[in-house]
Amino acid sequence: MSKNIYLFATSKNKYANSIKSLDVRYLKPEIDFSKYEYLVITSKQTVKALEQYEKGSFINMPALCVSDKTADSYRAIGGKILASGDGYGDNLIKYIRELPRATKWLYLRAELIASSFVQMAKEEGYSIDEKILYVSECSKEILDVRVEDDSTLIFTSPSSIECFLKNNTIHPDAKIIVIGTTTAACLPKGIKYIISESTSVESCIELALSTK
Repeated sequence: MSKNIYLFATSKNKYANSIKSLDVRYLKPEIDFSKYEYLVITSKQTVKALEQYEKGSFINMPALCVSDKTADSYRAIGGKILASGDGYGDNLIKYIRELPRATKWLYLRAELIASSFVQMAKEEGYSIDEKILYVSECSKEILDVRVEDDSTLIFTSPSSIECFLKNNTIHPDAKIIVIGTTTAACLPKGIKYIISESTSVESCIELALSTK
């Protein structure tokens, strides 16, 4: 572990000080899965929330997943995969457009989301319902963290930046690595940053280790 690399994420990595960015509170709204043909899943937290339901009611529904990692999570509980994206929610629209507009989709999501693909799809006449399965809140860990000025800070979501900035500022000497363009867009103006090659924590860590 490098003492000067801080990973703000919902997962840990042995090469960084892993700071949990969010506490997740799971919800269990009533869902009639039989009304839908496909699921849309954009996080591992969604898969965990799904495990609250009777598996037989949804497990045979193929899922459109935001990334390979998310697809692996759904596959691990026995789910089928329709397709997996490149890690960016907005790019899922291209997969939705490949099927008829009458196709019935169910997007299982967090309370707060950064992507607008569902709105785009609805405006184009596609049938997508949404259910909120979890609520994310800033963790005490990220609110209390203090980092050295010359640290490498890895942000893996817009919320990780938002939570960090509640009680911290980003020093000009800090090296900033972000997991993708959606996250980068949430940085304060004027902050220099590097985007990881792929939208994964592993890619961010590799970049941090190679550029220290």
